[in-house]
Amino acid sequence: MQYDTLIRQALIMDGRNTPGYVADVGLRDGRIEAIGDLSAALATQVIDARGRVLAPGFIDVHTHDDTVVIRQPQMLPKLSQGVTTVIVGNCGISASPVSLRGEPPDPMNLLGPREAFTYPRFADYRAAVERAQPAVNVAALIGHTALRSNHMDDLHRSATFDEIAAMRVQLRESLEDGALGLSTGLAYASAFNAETDEVLQLSEELTAFGAVYTTHLRSESEPVLAAMDEAFLIGRHAQVPVIISHLKCAGAGNWGRSPQLLAALEQAAKTHPVGCDCYPYAASSSTLDLKQVTDAFRITITWSTAHPEMGGRDLQAIAAEWDVSLMDAARRLQPAGAVYYGMDEADVRRILAHPLSMVGSDGLPEDPFPHPRLWGAFPRVLGHFSRDVGLFPLHTAVHKMTGLSAARFGLSERGEICVGHWADLVLFDPLRVRDVADFKAPQQAAEGIDGVWVNGVLSYSDGQPNGQRPGRFLARSGDLRAGFSTL
Repeated sequence: MQYDTLIRQALIMDGRNTPGYVADVGLRDGRIEAIGDLSAALATQVIDARGRVLAPGFIDVHTHDDTVVIRQPQMLPKLSQGVTTVIVGNCGISASPVSLRGEPPDPMNLLGPREAFTYPRFADYRAAVERAQPAVNVAALIGHTALRSNHMDDLHRSATFDEIAAMRVQLRESLEDGALGLSTGLAYASAFNAETDEVLQLSEELTAFGAVYTTHLRSESEPVLAAMDEAFLIGRHAQVPVIISHLKCAGAGNWGRSPQLLAALEQAAKTHPVGCDCYPYAASSSTLDLKQVTDAFRITITWSTAHPEMGGRDLQAIAAEWDVSLMDAARRLQPAGAVYYGMDEADVRRILAHPLSMVGSDGLPEDPFPHPRLWGAFPRVLGHFSRDVGLFPLHTAVHKMTGLSAARFGLSERGEICVGHWADLVLFDPLRVRDVADFKAPQQAAEGIDGVWVNGVLSYSDGQPNGQRPGRFLARSGDLRAGFSTL
């Protein structure tokens, strides 16, 4: 048998949350052709993988890569981590369907400048991704705030019946064209005043498609349990799965509450398909939100339109230099972005280790001084949390980033090493893999990622991309309710 690629004697962790086994893997025509003892086989390219782990390519379920996959299709921050698929359109913000009447409203500005939004229909965005041929696969959610910005003259109120009807039409058309589902960012000012009923009505469009509802909760601080209840209500109303984005206990007054949050998640999961994603850091990053300005924890500015020279500096130091209060400094910096050191490490570990949680980076590629999760989230789970801390076995870490994620988002024939599946693969050294990016120097590639294949094409090896861009647009596949199991 002649293969395109033969990976010999790898420790295979197949994405199913079971211990690894040593075998050869043969690839042909973009797919996994054979697994087992292939010692007699020939191949155009042979990789000696002894001592290394072969896993499904990592699926970043929470990204804001919507426009970057088109404008910077080499996608090095993700490819260098072993990520082979990104899910865009999270937190209520998406690049499509969007028709701007001015500058993109906060937080849609996280996706890029006004000229980056050129996709009035989801079909336009899908076609643009296919033309760009990014290095990774792309699947997409539709943002609630994006829909609101298309049809409302004031985002600081709830939508009218006619506005909701117009949003529903766009959402339905997008689902017909392969969108995964609807995302909301109800904590942001541009969606906070949307009444629950507005989202309930929109969610009804998801039902016929078996699509998914993902949400940046209305609050991640003291009222977080009420916000979770709202999310579960919306999912039950639409009879669709619910994924809570970047589940956390935000703010010093909220530290230690992760057992409560996880108990609420487990209770909901007994009768309805629910889950969450999280990133492996005790600091968040978003736009500079005046509601989150506090002296209870450190805040670092990642970008500022008014004062770009302040990127990378702490808000406290900026305020002291200007001899003003934290709030006045924050107002002077607007619009801006920030890293908030507002979580407790113990809460992060509990949520990350929970069986219902997946891994997502929530990286912000437009930030000039980004949170290190953009470059380091997945190797950090493998190296720091699995190997060094012992939070969970390595095969569980892989499952949280591959098989579980593919099942939840209906990415068929991805996320597991199985004969017939697409050959999205990552080869890494379990002893060396680690995140190098940190808060002082956040734009650094991970160590220990030895090879990344996307649709069977080797695209990254020995710490370097090779210029190959074999990624594809991945449309929703089937009923996403099938990818969940109740506890």
